[in-house]
Amino acid sequence: MTTTEQRLTGEHAEMLETLGKHRFFLRLTVQGLTDEQAALTPTASELCLGGLIKHVTKAELGWIDFALGGPETDKGPDYEGHLNSFRMLPGETLEGLLAEYEAAARRTDELVASGVDLNKSWPLPEAPWFEPGASWSIRRVLMHIIAETAQHAGHADIIRETIDGQKSMG
Repeated sequence: MTTTEQRLTGEHAEMLETLGKHRFFLRLTVQGLTDEQAALTPTASELCLGGLIKHVTKAELGWIDFALGGPETDKGPDYEGHLNSFRMLPGETLEGLLAEYEAAARRTDELVASGVDLNKSWPLPEAPWFEPGASWSIRRVLMHIIAETAQHAGHADIIRETIDGQKSMG
């Protein structure tokens, strides 16, 4: 726990504590794996552990961009980039993906620790999966990042157990 987190109280501290717990489980799931193991897709899905780390990083960075600058930060549809966010591509390493995840986490943590107004709201970019005219507050963005991290930590746990029987949860 950083000094900043120790001084935080209330909702900001709770957001960071909850997000930190789910990040811990996601990172724990990949401990001790080789790059080859992290790239395996041993279940019925096409998900791999390194890809999940990469995807959560990309999603967190995108949502924090949105929290800071609103819909103008949306770079538009990138279907191939989205698909590749779930894969370890040639030349990518688990160590490198984890370092990128740590940098994204640090950026989010610094924003929350700054005492940002969680009520600040932005209209969502137009997309078929968003209700037309909907807005999300920074609070809602953080809740979404927490939910996404928790969901993918669960996926990661199943994949890890399939690879070598090791479980991070349960």
